[in-house]
Amino acid sequence: MAAKITPRLIELAYEATLKSFWRKEALRKFLRASRVAEEFMATWASDESKREFLDRVFEKLQASDQGKAVIFEIARFLSEQTTFPDLRNWEGSAQMISEATKAVAELKAYLKAQDENIRNEREREEVKAKARDDRQKIQRSLTDKAKLQQRLGPLHLAVGTQQGGYDFYDLLDFCEIQNRRPYVSAGRQIDGSITFDGTTYLVELKFTGSQAGATDIDSLRSKVDDKADNTMGILVSISGYSSVAITQASGRKTPLLLFDAMHIYLFLSGALPFRDIISRVRRHASQTGEAYLAAANFSS
Repeated sequence: MAAKITPRLIELAYEATLKSFWRKEALRKFLRASRVAEEFMATWASDESKREFLDRVFEKLQASDQGKAVIFEIARFLSEQTTFPDLRNWEGSAQMISEATKAVAELKAYLKAQDENIRNEREREEVKAKARDDRQKIQRSLTDKAKLQQRLGPLHLAVGTQQGGYDFYDLLDFCEIQNRRPYVSAGRQIDGSITFDGTTYLVELKFTGSQAGATDIDSLRSKVDDKADNTMGILVSISGYSSVAITQASGRKTPLLLFDAMHIYLFLSGALPFRDIISRVRRHASQTGEAYLAAANFSS
């Protein structure tokens, strides 16, 4: 149970302590168990009443953080009481037990309400912290995307270089699409692969000044045909495709999807997440057998 040491809590703890014990020795044992310092306990004079001593105890405890922690221990122990053995077998025991029960009940109710307030405050702080974290993540994402836009924006400047291909995999990393960068399989160079919606796609990147042709399609298809049945291929040609290449890639159960610079710009402009762009072309291929869907035709 968490608590703030407030004047009201101190007052309730004081009253519950005073009314829960009749004998000095019983009170002395309780205070020792609550970690009131032994040297202070030794100052309790024989002619000093319980009330007078408790006045000094609580005044002393309020003077330090360590003492306030002891007050909380006292309050917690008292709130857990269900019986009052030190109040039995005295004249007026029934009245004393009734008053002690009431004092403890008030203390327990206060601690419960305070604990609920603290819990609500903690939950509010957690919500605020999560909102701040989400805003920071969004800001980082926007910043990272802005950097990606600066690098991928002038794609045609990367024609004929390997850097364009590296930047493409940075795009996949940004979109959290599982990917593998260029590797060699059975002596054949593979530009990389991605795994998306349960399908693995071999990737072929064409950062050249000329359109991809039929030979590029045949090269990727042969690599795909050597792999497991669930493998497909993605060809990214920055300069687009010849009509022969598109026809060659299309057909019944085509395993290939074709992308160009406009598909990447569609993502960079914020029009669509790149995952949705892949899904849209894949759906088009499934519905029509056509491996290529121009970005301009996504709405049709």
